[in-house]
Amino acid sequence: MQEKKPKSSPLIKYARFSAISFQMGATIFLGAYAGKMLDEKYPSNKKWFTIGLTLFAVAMSLYIVLRQVNRLNSEDD
Repeated sequence: MQEKKPKSSPLIKYARFSAISFQMGATIFLGAYAGKMLDEKYPSNKKWFTIGLTLFAVAMSLYIVLRQVNRLNSEDD
């Protein structure tokens, strides 16, 4: 016999997805901030640290978001 999992309420799902968006924003902000600090410490003709760390933070946050969304979807099954 299979045991039924309790269904999560829509409000809990909404809160989880909202938290994911805040986490994504914070990750990108921290990457850009760290890049800005490094560019101030090691100046060059372009803001390479800011560009690189911001792009890395975007890629990392997208990876984390996809993992969390997949986990939330698999919990519903």
